[in-house]
Amino acid sequence: MKPRHILLIIILAIAGLAAAPKEAMFYEKLDGQMVQCHICPRNCTIPGGALGFCRARQNTHGTLYALGYGAPCAVHIDPVEKKPFFNFYPGSEAFSLASAGCNLRCKFCQNWEISQVSPLDTENFSLSPLDVVNQALKEKCPIIAYTYSEPTNFYEYMLDICKLARKRGLKNVYHSNGYINPEPLQNLCPYLDAANIDLKGFSDNYYQKICGAHLQPVLDTLVMLHKNGVWLEITNMVLPGENDSPEEIKQMCQWIKNNLGPDVPLHFSRFYPTYQLKNLPPTPIETLEKARETALAEGLHYVYIGNVVGHPAENTYCPNCHNAVVKRTGYNVLEVHITKGLCDYCHHPIAGRWNK
Repeated sequence: MKPRHILLIIILAIAGLAAAPKEAMFYEKLDGQMVQCHICPRNCTIPGGALGFCRARQNTHGTLYALGYGAPCAVHIDPVEKKPFFNFYPGSEAFSLASAGCNLRCKFCQNWEISQVSPLDTENFSLSPLDVVNQALKEKCPIIAYTYSEPTNFYEYMLDICKLARKRGLKNVYHSNGYINPEPLQNLCPYLDAANIDLKGFSDNYYQKICGAHLQPVLDTLVMLHKNGVWLEITNMVLPGENDSPEEIKQMCQWIKNNLGPDVPLHFSRFYPTYQLKNLPPTPIETLEKARETALAEGLHYVYIGNVVGHPAENTYCPNCHNAVVKRTGYNVLEVHITKGLCDYCHHPIAGRWNK
């Protein structure tokens, strides 16, 4: 992180008073001060004083509150490639934030220190939606990213920031597990410019075993985002011996092409031992390369390999002439050969959102 970013964090850490409690959206009140949350497919029934499964929503005397509102535990300025977005304004900086909590229990979570706890358990900044937008503008970040933990769990905070950011000409992007109900997602779509969704595997058994969830709601989310014109990219972290079978990867790629089209970028991400899966080895690079070959053979146009710095599959290639139109190393963009959305070499359209 650049020094100015460290200074930003220090300033924010000491700024402001604690945010007032924010009533949650998308829930119903039941008898006996019980409530039922409808933000995600879990539809948690929550007794008085208790937290939902995500640990980010609390029933207080029969009213459900969003604990993460105005209280992010992580605030950074990242390249948009880190989200990862590779076909969305390459080289841009994203003002990135999260509050604690998650509605999944992924055993390989890389941010488990904040995703698997409650906002009540983390040290939080006090930042109103207007504060976030003003800081992004001050830091000359054209994008605000909702990331690190699961944005669905700080939905109200995200939505209010999105609305203000849109009015000020900023782009809104989020990296999500896609585990959200249709109504809140439809409500959010008009304010989202891009989404990267973790499609963690392509079997319900894998989702239940490794993530404590189900596959179908995630597929439904992908379809809704695509239909609403939100720029969509997909990340699939490949776990050795768990979701890496050639047949499963082929089926996933076929589903993406048939339901979302060939231009949705797919990122195959390398797994490293972490959290509850330290017993597994890192994903062999050969496995990632074979997965990419499968995706390209099934007709997907933009297929990347992530978490392998310097690999040629970090680049964006024109699907027509196959020249590298965006060259990268890690999160660093080295060259861009796209003008007005067209390949500089053969003038074929390059799907995405571009700077010029």
